[in-house]
Formats: sequence, C-alpha cells, structure tokens
Amino acid sequence: MSLIGKEIESFKAQAFKNGEFVEVSSEDFKGQWSVVCFYPADFTFVCPTELEDLQEQYAALKQLGAEVYSVSTDTHFTHKAWHDTSDAIGKIEYTMIGDPSHEISKIFDVLDEAAGLAQRGTFIIDPDSVVQTVEINNDGIGRNASIVVDKIKAAQYVRNHPGEVCPAKWKEGAETLKPSLDLVGKI
Repeated sequence: MSLIGKEIESFKAQAFKNGEFVEVSSEDFKGQWSVVCFYPADFTFVCPTELEDLQEQYAALKQLGAEVYSVSTDTHFTHKAWHDTSDAIGKIEYTMIGDPSHEISKIFDVLDEAAGLAQRGTFIIDPDSVVQTVEINNDGIGRNASIVVDKIKAAQYVRNHPGEVCPAKWKEGAETLKPSLDLVGKI
C-alpha cells in the first residue's frame, strides 16, 4: 500500500547530530518540510556517496524550509563512529537516526526483513506530516540529491497553488498546468 498522501505514524528514536546524541520523533516533522533518506548500512560503499551528496544539498534544502534525516538500522553510536572516521560522513550536519529495532523502517515500508536492513528510500514529507513523494532504489543504485531539491520545490508549488500541477522536468519558474476539460487530449 502506498504511503503517498498518508500521515506518518508516530515514532521515537535516538540519533546523532553535530557531535551530540539527540532524540528524534515524528513530532519533529510537523510544521516543516522533511526529507527522510533511508540507506542500508554505515561503513558501506554506495551509502557514503549518497549521504555526502545529500550534505552538499543541505543548505539548499534548509533554504526551502526542509530538514533532512538519514536513517539506517544501525545505532546512533555506530553513526557517531562512522562520522568520526569517514571523510565523507564527517561533513554531515543533518540528523542521522538509528533504527536498530527496525520500527521506523517498517513504518516507511523499506525494511528488507531477510537482510535486516533498510532499502534506499527517500521520502518528502510536508509540514502536516503527510508523505508527498516516495523513491525506493535497489541497493546498487545510488540517488541524486539535487533531484530532491527539485521535488521539494514542486511539492511546495503545488501546495501553495491549488488547482495547478507541475509537468515532467518542471523547474522553479517554469510553466505549470491547470488541469481542465480544455486540456484533455491536447498535451
């Protein structure tokens, strides 16, 4: 069952952020845009490239009023150890959530139960805690965080302009569509 248009379920977890251990809950998502990026495991291969790329887009996402959370089934202690030993992960300023109980991975339906690891899932959640986009990739396929920036801009535009939609490859400032009988069969 798709999570699109559904409010996220309640959770609490321990996380690592900017040299400290913090508690994060689903309540933290309310009132802001959130990007939740699941990945299989710390100390692996594709994961650090993705998380570093996400960090490179962090300032742009913050400018859009979005907070970023990465999640794996590792503990917050493991996140700290990875942060302290990896050049790529050492750059990360956003929150790294530990999900060793698999609760959050199950809520977002990205848990590979056989492996005990999260799949590569990216979720954009609106200020009402409602899921607006979902992208899930195979373990060997890394994601491009600049696309997340474009998706947030489109989601914000649609939220702020009821009755308009963003066509394929839409960029901020480009033309949108107003679905109507007049457009049927003309696109």
